[in-house]
Parts: sequence; C-alpha cells; structure tokens
Amino acid sequence: MTQLTIAMPKGRIFEEAYEMLLEAGFNLPEEVEMSRKLMIEIPEENISFILAKPMDVPVYVEHGVADIGIAGKDVLLEQRRTVHELLDLKISECYIASAGLPNTTINEIAPRIATKYPNIAMKYYKGIGEQVEIIELNGSIELAPMIGLADRIVDIVSTGRTLKENGLVEYEHIAEVSSRLIANPVSYRMKSDRIQDLVTRLKKCVK
Repeated sequence: MTQLTIAMPKGRIFEEAYEMLLEAGFNLPEEVEMSRKLMIEIPEENISFILAKPMDVPVYVEHGVADIGIAGKDVLLEQRRTVHELLDLKISECYIASAGLPNTTINEIAPRIATKYPNIAMKYYKGIGEQVEIIELNGSIELAPMIGLADRIVDIVSTGRTLKENGLVEYEHIAEVSSRLIANPVSYRMKSDRIQDLVTRLKKCVK
C-alpha cells in the first residue's frame, strides 16, 4: 500500500476530520493520544499525520512534505498556494465578514481595515471599488474599531458572539469558509489511486 502523509490542523478540525476517516472505514485507532506529538504513524494503513498550525498546512502540502492536507478555505484564499482542492468536507463551517461599530460609515478618505487576512480584505474592497489601507493584526482584531485604529475589521465569524460582546456589528458578508481536502500536484499524479480512493470514501461521509 502506498504511503500517504496527511497534514492536519491540531484541535477541533483534526478531531472532526479523524472522525470522518473512521466513518469512512480506515483502520485507525479509535482514539489518538494527541499530547505534544507532532507526527502520528498509523502503520496498519500506511498513513502518517503531521499535526500543524492551520496556516502551515498548505505550505507543507505545496512543498510536498505532505501528500494531502486539510485546510480552511480562509487559509487557501489568503495564501493562494499551488495545491489541488479536492473536496469540501463541510466541517468547521463559518464565514468571513467585515464588522465595525454600529451606525458608522466607512471613512471616505483611505478607510482603514484591520485584519489577519490582508489579501482577502484587499481583494474584496478592490472588487467593490474601495481604496483602503490594510492594517495587519494577528490577535484581538475586535479592538481595532474600539480604539480608533480602523474603520472596519475583516475576520472569521462563527456565531457572532465575539463581535456582539465587543459592541460590533456585521456589515458585509465576504466569503463562506469550511475545511477542504487539498493535495500536492505531484503526489496527486504519482499516488492518484490511493488519493482518489480516500476522496471517494470521504465523499460518502460529508454531511
């Protein structure tokens, strides 16, 4: 059986995707001891998992250290890596939206947008004909409008609770997000039978 290396984000996405693999009939342990392990070998299926930060998964897949991976659509839109998108797994569903303080209009002269998704934000505002200044932040994006750093933020929204708790409201729905199965182009060609089998089996488990 061809060896398959799968890059997966740690945490909830790993748990949900692992459940899908079990449901798809892969011979995997019912439970995996995560602890601090960064690699998990499953000799019975000739599969190894690389556990990574969500932003790093497409990097590993593009460079071929992982044959396939599971990455959020937000990461794929932001990074635009050379990978094949094979399947929408419909897990960890959320969306990207713009938000700001209620009843405020966007500044007409170089409005400032705070985000950890500079490429997505720039593309969106360019598409609607707005020239904006992007301020890249990595954490607590909600603070930006509250302290006057930005007119709007562009971020992932799951339940909207964080926005509400910080007195912010949604303005524009930018993109739907869910976890996708991606493949390295060379692996997809060289290991096509193995990868296609995995896709076919997982497809039946997508809800």
